[in-house]
Amino acid sequence: MLGELSLNGAVFFNRHYIYALSGYWHEQPLTPTALWVPAEGEITLVNHSEEADVDAVNKIVGYVPNKLFTLKENLAGEVASALLPHLPKTVPIGTDNETPAAMLERIDCRDISAPWQRLRRRKDPDEVAALEFTIDCAERAYEVARQMVEPGIPETEIMAAMLEEATFSAGEFLSGWGQDFRAGVPGGFARRQEILGGELIPLDIGVGVRGYRSDLCRTFAIGGQPSEEQAAAHAHILEVMTFGESMMRPGQSCAEFHTEIHARLDGWNGYAFIHHAGHGIGLDAHEVPRLNSHWDDTLEVGDVLAFEPGLYHESLRGGIRLENNYLITEEGFRQLSHYPLGLV
Repeated sequence: MLGELSLNGAVFFNRHYIYALSGYWHEQPLTPTALWVPAEGEITLVNHSEEADVDAVNKIVGYVPNKLFTLKENLAGEVASALLPHLPKTVPIGTDNETPAAMLERIDCRDISAPWQRLRRRKDPDEVAALEFTIDCAERAYEVARQMVEPGIPETEIMAAMLEEATFSAGEFLSGWGQDFRAGVPGGFARRQEILGGELIPLDIGVGVRGYRSDLCRTFAIGGQPSEEQAAAHAHILEVMTFGESMMRPGQSCAEFHTEIHARLDGWNGYAFIHHAGHGIGLDAHEVPRLNSHWDDTLEVGDVLAFEPGLYHESLRGGIRLENNYLITEEGFRQLSHYPLGLV
């Protein structure tokens, strides 16, 4: 990639990317870190004055982020200042989406977010295993939620219980979490508001562990008994999900995929389908490929997808969204998530 873009190297500040490239996991989210990957020469890690035993790194440069454990005001500037002396005099260099302003002011930087994402879209077996682990954590959280969705329970209580279970399952502080926990609407952050019988609650969570992040949605009928209208909409979404799975194969146009899913959902029984059909997952919440008619990606072997058809209308008392994760293979796909899709 560096040669194709005529770059002398790339510097990464996103700790998820740094872990994927070097194996170094920067646990402390309050302090920034950086990784310099040259086209030729030593790979350099910059972190907050701690020892790090990382085989994939040639040099470690420390900086002091605090005084008597009180953090300094501009930590992004501190890590940039520690890194700059180790960069080549020749420019330009590639940078990611978390590059500090201090870097941009002092050196010729070129954003490589798009080519970097394309480069890593094909997941290696260990990356698929990492994603399957996060999926397992999410599915355990859904089992907790399923047992809780009774009238009178605050949304925040459901969210907190899911977060607790996902954290216990991961065995460490999550690197990603969220995002939809609202009842009676298509989505949104949790409120102190109590959920009501007859409503639907779409729970859409991304569990991140060391940067790798699943993305699953399940919708539950509060009180355990969906209405006939809700049950009919749910059955239709399941049919569309099966149809979408039949299109999951290498070479499939993602714009066409979205168009076909949209045609089967939007307007059905007067309901709306208001978003993309899905997206890639990995180190970012949304990655290549994008199942969206605003892009025309093509499915490739090694892609890991989140596919999320849904229907929304006030008469449904919220909406129904179902989301599974898949690996694209030579033969078609392998489903990675297996938690039941039912409303109860």
